Amino acid sequence: MRIVIAGGHGQIALRLERLLAKRGDEVAGIIRRPEQAGDLLAAGAEPVVCDLESASVEDVARHLAEADAAVFAAGAGPGSGSDRKDSVDRGAATLFADAAEAAGVRRFLVVSSMGADREPPEGTDPVFASYLRAKGAADKDVRARAGLDWTILRPGRLTDAPGTGLVTLADATGRGEVTRDDVAAALAELIGEPGTVGRSLELINGDVPVADAVRAVAAH
Repeated sequence: MRIVIAGGHGQIALRLERLLAKRGDEVAGIIRRPEQAGDLLAAGAEPVVCDLESASVEDVARHLAEADAAVFAAGAGPGSGSDRKDSVDRGAATLFADAAEAAGVRRFLVVSSMGADREPPEGTDPVFASYLRAKGAADKDVRARAGLDWTILRPGRLTDAPGTGLVTLADATGRGEVTRDDVAAALAELIGEPGTVGRSLELINGDVPVADAVRAVAAH
């Protein structure tokens, strides 16, 4: 498979690129800064320089030509304000979905966030609330698209601990932590699992091997 990942230099994306390249997939990662290219090459991915905050749908669609799947794993990142949460976590996600449809790429995965499906509680940090609203708006946009075979993955609180290979994956899991390694492993399994199309799934660490957890969700 050829898989194109938006936010290709992100912490989850780099892990995913390594996994996909190791299993023999052809991987490209969309990055904003040319100096990030070396890290993608080291992960086994083709670096594609394209700023999703300023590119046109046509520009991005060209990068998605001949892809079998697209993964939106971009985010404005720590230290960014509410405006960039909206322009990246919502705006770039919508643009990437538009481009996937224009390029005829049906399989489309989104890395979202637990809590994005509801209004943030009173007292939530304003920037984090903007992030959740942006993710929620992007998810809503993707769910409305008949031209995409989408799956939305909503991880719990992310950690950099070594992956356990054991997770809980379900429509609703309750709050919990999950390693970035295990999120990447789940995405790698979800890409080729048609039984998860049209599903919004939550992910935390648990006691089920990743591949088994994906198969179990797909079977229901």
